[in-house]
Amino acid sequence: MAAVGYDAATNELEVEFIGGDVYRYSMVPPSVHRELMVADSIGAYVNREVKPHYPGREVFDAG
Repeated sequence: MAAVGYDAATNELEVEFIGGDVYRYSMVPPSVHRELMVADSIGAYVNREVKPHYPGREVFDAG
């Protein structure tokens, strides 16, 4: 992961991967964001706890 952002007002989590691709996940509760930020591996947490449970879409493609 290159960067993680979270908007508590909209419950949107934004994740930027090393290659430059950015994904935005909707309806992510603040507790999931807090757990993500202290996870041993942010990538593993996203794959296990975010991708399967929250709708996501690519918002930028490094191409």
